[in-house]
Amino acid sequence: MNKKIVSFVGVIILLLGVIMISATTGSIKVGLVELTQGLFSGTNEEVEVVKDLRLPRIIVALLTGAALAVSGVLLQAVMRNPLADAGVIGISSGAGFISLLMVTIFPAMFFWMPLFSFLGGAFACFLVYSFSWKTGLSPMRIILVGVAINATFTGLGQSFNYRGSYAVTSVNQAISSIFTMKTWSDVEILGIYGVIGLILSLFVCSWCNMLALQDKTAGNLGLSVTRARLIISIIAVLLASVATAVGGLIAFVGLLVPHIARLLIGSDHRLLIPFSALAGALLILSADTLGRTILAPTEIPASIIMTIIGGPFLVFMLRRGDRIHGA
Repeated sequence: MNKKIVSFVGVIILLLGVIMISATTGSIKVGLVELTQGLFSGTNEEVEVVKDLRLPRIIVALLTGAALAVSGVLLQAVMRNPLADAGVIGISSGAGFISLLMVTIFPAMFFWMPLFSFLGGAFACFLVYSFSWKTGLSPMRIILVGVAINATFTGLGQSFNYRGSYAVTSVNQAISSIFTMKTWSDVEILGIYGVIGLILSLFVCSWCNMLALQDKTAGNLGLSVTRARLIISIIAVLLASVATAVGGLIAFVGLLVPHIARLLIGSDHRLLIPFSALAGALLILSADTLGRTILAPTEIPASIIMTIIGGPFLVFMLRRGDRIHGA
């Protein structure tokens, strides 16, 4: 059987399996049959608790993983850099910091966090492009500048922890990477903006494929390279920002997932984008499920698990990128 078909079928089966495990495992344990019956009847109190607390958490984790993974694919296409990731180059931390800043200044505008996150992510992306440009965009320079910007925004965000205001505390909880207490309102926000971003990403697949060519060649084939890069970047920032606003600051998803996806199904973005969405959803839900069950009742944030996995992987990719791309 075709390797690509096997990969798609495999990731879908694994995803469904992890969803079932996550839904039935925790402080309240319910069987799959009991859960299904309770969701339809509405008479089982334990199932109602699972419905109100656990299911929104699962959906938020799925959408967050899908959005971050696809954002990574798009950024890598735009920058021609396999090391590009919203968490690594500062887009996620920029989104988080601007959200903190704006909601601290205007507490009543808490529900505009997705917009503030998008503006912050776009600003961080602009800084990365601006400071990395030097007669072209060097892959290593983008990462180095991005890491510096990420550290700056992260430090600025953490400084708000010492202000002690209720608004800041609430926002810190909102952008933390623990999916506890996520509600159906969070699902609605991430569902609307995240799904819009994911759908838009499918319409730019051909552009992403053409951007793998030299700019002159892509232009000769009829692609407006600058416009394509701008539109794809906006979609990538939208996905990363809304994922950060609802799901929290999680790095390395957009680095890890696209690399593994390319090994399994190749570099055609018509397949790479949907596969990365599925694999990203699987990765984050697995990390969250592991984090809340391995040391229960204590929870380990999904971001910590991803850092443990992604840190060594970034070192590997840096060494590989230096050998292949030069800097």
